[in-house]
Amino acid sequence: MSDNEEPVVTHEPGRSRFEIALGGPRVGLAAYVDDGDRRIFHHTEIDDAYGGRGLASTLVRGALTATRDAGLRIVPVCPYVRRWVGSHDDVADAVDRVTPDAIATVEQALR
Repeated sequence: MSDNEEPVVTHEPGRSRFEIALGGPRVGLAAYVDDGDRRIFHHTEIDDAYGGRGLASTLVRGALTATRDAGLRIVPVCPYVRRWVGSHDDVADAVDRVTPDAIATVEQALR
């Protein structure tokens, strides 16, 4: 695996997540739960071997941009996504605050 491979973000709606790959293999994901017009992001991870390359930011940017472009509201339950939206204005117009209802929706979906 070379450092000059371009990351590719794909949407896997059947698995309720966005994935990021480098040269083929998946190296990270951003998981969500859809609830009406809200997409609640609850977990983001990058494989340890690929940390420190900015892949989480690339993944979240792609996932949130696609979500906004699909006309959905973004609810950042995931701590990484919450920090990311706090320092990027790219999707601020589509971000809703985290509510107890959003957290309960995620908990119910993960049972």
